[in-house]
Amino acid sequence: MTQGPPLVCPPFLRWAGSKRRLLPVLQSFWTAKHKRYIEPFAGSACLFFALNPPKAVLGDLNPELVATYREVKYRLSAVLAELHKIPKNDAAEYKRLRSTAPKEMSASERAARFIYLNRYCFNGIYRTNLLGQFNVPFSGQRCGSFPTDQVFAQCSRRLRDATFVHGDFEKVLEKAVPGDLVYMDPPFAVRARRVFRQYHPSTFTHEDIKRLRGWMEQLAKKRIAFVVSYAESDEADVLKQGFDYQTVSVRRNIAGFVASRTLTNEVIIANC
Repeated sequence: MTQGPPLVCPPFLRWAGSKRRLLPVLQSFWTAKHKRYIEPFAGSACLFFALNPPKAVLGDLNPELVATYREVKYRLSAVLAELHKIPKNDAAEYKRLRSTAPKEMSASERAARFIYLNRYCFNGIYRTNLLGQFNVPFSGQRCGSFPTDQVFAQCSRRLRDATFVHGDFEKVLEKAVPGDLVYMDPPFAVRARRVFRQYHPSTFTHEDIKRLRGWMEQLAKKRIAFVVSYAESDEADVLKQGFDYQTVSVRRNIAGFVASRTLTNEVIIANC
């Protein structure tokens, strides 16, 4: 496969396990025969923003994430107005926003809160406690620069051609038809790995792996193109059986610190 075009529209969110380093491989699966892009585990949606497909369906189990995408799509000016009020990279402000209940905020304030916490939290992780309260610690200087208004505007334009689904990945995959390209990057269900990959109380389980494998088989029977990326593991072995795949080494900052960067293997599985 030839490498796709460079990333020209960076995502405005950070996300643990983001596949930005895999974009040269992943972009090559999108071809002129594909009419719509579908992603049931959207996260930062870096592949969507890089591809700029004519139509898309973005889904996720995280309601705050889906609501934020809707606000950036429809009411970006209001979201930016709220973001401009908040001191950047401020630990006290981070803690204040983290302790504020989203229900007490307007839709634009809620989206601004999500974006701010995402930018300055540890390693781009989304994690909540049993009460559903975001509880990731402040990271500060290791977060990179805050997205510019121009980046937000570019992302907003690309989101105009996307529809959003809040819910389980099956709810999104039910919408897939021939001509779509489905990209699936599920949360890890890898056993015995304490590398802070717990994104949410609704973590992917081994039963979910079985459900995902079943959907891969359904999509293949319907001749719907799909690509799956997953950490090299026993679970990846289950997913890749009978399909074409390749293993790619990626340098990751798995503990949130530069000294902990290491090469990890990602398995890219596809039927196209």
